[in-house]
Amino acid sequence: MGSLYKYYKPLTSICFSPPPTKSYLLHSIKIKTLFSPTKKTRLHRFFTSLTPSSQPSIKTTGGDASAASPSSELWLYNTMSRKKELFKPKVEGKVGMYVCGVTAYDLSHIGHARVYVTFDVLLRYLKHLGYDVRYVRNFTDVDDKCFSTENVVLRILFVYNVVDRGFDIIARANELGEDPICLSKRYCEEFLHDMVYLHCLPPSVEPRVSDHMPQIIDMIEQILDNGYAYRIDGDVYFSVDKLPEYGRLSGRKLEDNRAGERVAVDTRKKNPADFALWKSAKEGEPFWDSPWGPGRPGWHIECSAMSAAYLGHSFDIHGGGMDLVFPHHENEIAQSCAACRDSNISYWVHNGFVTIDSEKMSKSLGNFFTIRQVIDLYHPLALRLFLLGTHYRSPVNYSDMQLESASERIFYIYQTLHDCENILSQHHVTFEKDAIPPDTINDINKFHDTFVTSMSDDLHTPVLLSALSDPLKIINDMLHTRKGKKQTKRIVSIAALEKMVRNALMVLGLMPPTYSEALQQLREKALRRAKLTEDQILQKIEERTAARKDKDYEKSDAIRKDLAALGIALMDSPDGTNWRPAIPFALQEQQVAST
Repeated sequence: MGSLYKYYKPLTSICFSPPPTKSYLLHSIKIKTLFSPTKKTRLHRFFTSLTPSSQPSIKTTGGDASAASPSSELWLYNTMSRKKELFKPKVEGKVGMYVCGVTAYDLSHIGHARVYVTFDVLLRYLKHLGYDVRYVRNFTDVDDKCFSTENVVLRILFVYNVVDRGFDIIARANELGEDPICLSKRYCEEFLHDMVYLHCLPPSVEPRVSDHMPQIIDMIEQILDNGYAYRIDGDVYFSVDKLPEYGRLSGRKLEDNRAGERVAVDTRKKNPADFALWKSAKEGEPFWDSPWGPGRPGWHIECSAMSAAYLGHSFDIHGGGMDLVFPHHENEIAQSCAACRDSNISYWVHNGFVTIDSEKMSKSLGNFFTIRQVIDLYHPLALRLFLLGTHYRSPVNYSDMQLESASERIFYIYQTLHDCENILSQHHVTFEKDAIPPDTINDINKFHDTFVTSMSDDLHTPVLLSALSDPLKIINDMLHTRKGKKQTKRIVSIAALEKMVRNALMVLGLMPPTYSEALQQLREKALRRAKLTEDQILQKIEERTAARKDKDYEKSDAIRKDLAALGIALMDSPDGTNWRPAIPFALQEQQVAST
């Protein structure tokens, strides 16, 4: 069976009220097709940015610093094989990647942030290696209402840590007095805002279920024709017994899928584990016409149809959260193979859960945070840095301490690079042969090796973030210490190191539009957390300066400590006193006590 894309037809038979008139479109989002048959593919050398720019050509005495390292290699953990595998695309130089998107019924939470930051880093690194990436991320804007009770239980049995899924768009729409399609459209646009805040690059395509009913219906018909599904009173179910290899992704066996032990299941089904491909419409719910009567698709068939429409039945990477391994991705594999015997995805990639203060994130526990709630108090790139500070397959524990630490760290990074920018603006720097001192070249080569080793080893971002400490310290020494200021060819060294760090941040998605803007935003977030204004801090600084002048050191120290308790650190220098965001003193004490 060929690509389903050719079967696309205009959507018919569904009628709702007009969508909201307010536009939420983001001017910064531009969708383009990345597969170009005429574009030549080349593997970029180390630290080529995502867009062409003039890079310093840094060579050691032995030649190109990148020549000895296989920077084009990437090892990814494949959930299917349960081991790391060398990444080899099906088409040389090109990558097809599908990541399951959000069910758009509310604002996205930090669990969503982790999924899409993870795959954004994978996208950026693939681009860094020179691949043409066609990245598809869908929106589920049509709800299957109940997410079938048996699958809820099976999912609980598999992961024991279910992250809440917005599986009731219809109920949410009824609660708000809004039609479901308009509700989903609004929250799709809100999600796009969140992705821009988090510096996630836009996918090549962002298909929505409501626009792809013809492809979905066509795939269901193909599955029926091939004998893998059956019809019951307007519903269509997939027969898991017809697929002996069902369960190979999750490692589950059919006899383990005893769905009826905890909840009532549809007794009409041949096997309790059979899942819905199409659900007949109930009164008052949205529906589409189909050969089986009015209804809407099951959750799993949506991604099978849309991935086939834009990437074909055989592509490179399919990703999502670990909670999707079963039943969603298991059922996707079953459907896709039933529709097309040549269906094959090379790498199944899944990220770990987010916990809150070491407890599962859950609405019922009251520890559920949306992205908007977090970035109201913390800079979005501090949230991104926090997420990248744990390997993507490990659980990440969200806490105020972790966010404060990430905020302090990213302020330090941007302040260092901002200081670089200021001093380099006073000089014209060129990277000529032998212009960079040998010590600086060694520092660059050391960082280069760490970059390649960590990123090619299943995207080990925590190692790379830790490795940034050395070049940042060297830069600060050259900028501010007496010894560093005397170093030979200091300005050229600073420029080369700054360029190297900047390009690493580009691959990690941590480069702000400008350092000065990011620093100001970080200060504003710190003021909001401290519930202070900058004028109030400046007044405290004046009071402390006066106290020090009067040798009232007790008052001076008290002012410093009071501000430190709120996350405001005072920095004294010959030019006066300034302030920066810091980890509140109480949280620092908690961290020390816990260790």
